[in-house]
Amino acid sequence: MQIDDTDRRILRHWLSEPGLERTALADRAGVTGATLWRRLDRLREAGVIKAEGAVIDWRALGYAVEVSLRFTLDKTNPRAFDEFIQAARDVPEVTFIETFLGRVDVRLTVIARDMGHWTGIYRDRILTLPHIAEVEALMLVATIKETGGLPL
Repeated sequence: MQIDDTDRRILRHWLSEPGLERTALADRAGVTGATLWRRLDRLREAGVIKAEGAVIDWRALGYAVEVSLRFTLDKTNPRAFDEFIQAARDVPEVTFIETFLGRVDVRLTVIARDMGHWTGIYRDRILTLPHIAEVEALMLVATIKETGGLPL
């Protein structure tokens, strides 16, 4: 889908301040309310806007530890990916699951309240996931840049 400068302006303002009411967003983007709604609907239908929702700061809710886990799976079982991913979905502290081509097969993001909680999750929930051949843990120290989109 091709987007024009007006679409870019709408998306840029929306990404910079996602909590803006639609009338304020229309004003900042320099369009009428009707134009804003029409363009947002078109962007949704084209799949450019996938969803709208809350962004939760897990740290504010007491989850101080975030770990990225990279897994290489034992692919001798043809159902290894499906079984691993299904089991990972059942771990409540897993907030993100991605699959890759290459040496790393799957990456999970896991949150925990503290190191004791993390140790329990890792030992009791993560290491019991099926078909793990290798796992590498990367503990998040700081998020330097977080953006929801491309520079428009």
